Amino acid sequence: MTDLGTRFVRWTWCRAVLHRGWWLVTSVYLVVDARLSASQLVLIGVAQGIVALVCEVPAGVVADALSRKWSLVVSHLLMGTAMLATGLVTTFGPLLLTQMLWGLSWTFASGADVAWISDELDDPDRVPTVLLRAERAQLTGTVVGLLGIGALAWLTRRDTAIVLAGAAMLLLGGYVATAFRETRFVARRKRILARGISLVRGSRVLLVILAATFVVNGLAGSVGRLYQLRLVDVGLSVDPVLWFTGLGVVTSLAGAAALRLVQPHIEGAHTARRGYAVACLVAGVGVGWLAVAPEEVGGSAAIVLAAGAFPLARGFGVIWVNAHTHGAVRATVHSLFAQADYAGAVVCGLALAAVSDLFLSLVTSGALLVAMGLLVAGGTFGGPKASATRIH
Repeated sequence: MTDLGTRFVRWTWCRAVLHRGWWLVTSVYLVVDARLSASQLVLIGVAQGIVALVCEVPAGVVADALSRKWSLVVSHLLMGTAMLATGLVTTFGPLLLTQMLWGLSWTFASGADVAWISDELDDPDRVPTVLLRAERAQLTGTVVGLLGIGALAWLTRRDTAIVLAGAAMLLLGGYVATAFRETRFVARRKRILARGISLVRGSRVLLVILAATFVVNGLAGSVGRLYQLRLVDVGLSVDPVLWFTGLGVVTSLAGAAALRLVQPHIEGAHTARRGYAVACLVAGVGVGWLAVAPEEVGGSAAIVLAAGAFPLARGFGVIWVNAHTHGAVRATVHSLFAQADYAGAVVCGLALAAVSDLFLSLVTSGALLVAMGLLVAGGTFGGPKASATRIH
């Protein structure tokens, strides 16, 4: 019988293959086949963000109150439907609705997945290792998805690849429904949100991570939109789609290799904090380097450094938060941090847009990331269970 942790990691890998590959093809489909304008593309992103921001915490409360496993199943049903439907329409209105549904689907999975595996393993010392393996699976699955579903779209049609990826996501939801057990979950329907907020407010560690999540994750999405523009500015001489697909593959593999090196030490009390701090510092150096890189090779190396460090920071952040919460409100607490992620993306995106100067935007972002890394590295925090026992 397959080990529960291994089953979780394999599911994470499959989901990454499907949704990462689907988005690569969809991002081209929206421009080339649907012929959406720049303003329409921006509106879709805004609508997705609003749906996620509004529904994230309620979905986390549902997972804690009713079921983590069935929250994941609902996520798959919504996600697969949104993915499949995207390939069936080419006008702005229906596409806006499919992408909003896509954003909603993630709120049911965010936090519920970590909460489910933490409960079912019932082994605090083993959970960080499984979560780190899952982060590696996300990265290697991204590579397979980019290459596999991208190739499928090239061999057939973009809409065909999109529909097939959506159908496969629905089938993966069926796998969760039948193969994931839920034997240790205890439903709690009273004051879940209030208890989750109280836990975060009462923990210095969680407040620091919350602030770092707002800044670091917010900058990750905002700065990521500037990579292509900066390389074009320094004189990119290769087809941008081909070049950035290659960078995506290299970045994902480098991130997976880094996580593999860290994995034997992740059970240490302070490993997640130190890993988070190093990832922030590396991302800051990469973004700063990109601002001054004089040519495409140096700029690409800076992008690999920054884009590779951001997912590591996110992964270490999840593990760090998970160590400082407890089963009763675990999904809700993770959803609160996901909401900080979305809010940070909105605020940081608006701030960088207001700056308008590309060089200043990158330098400022790099400095903020380094500052957050130093803040986390210089902090004196308690052990991983210091705040998890404050509320019962």
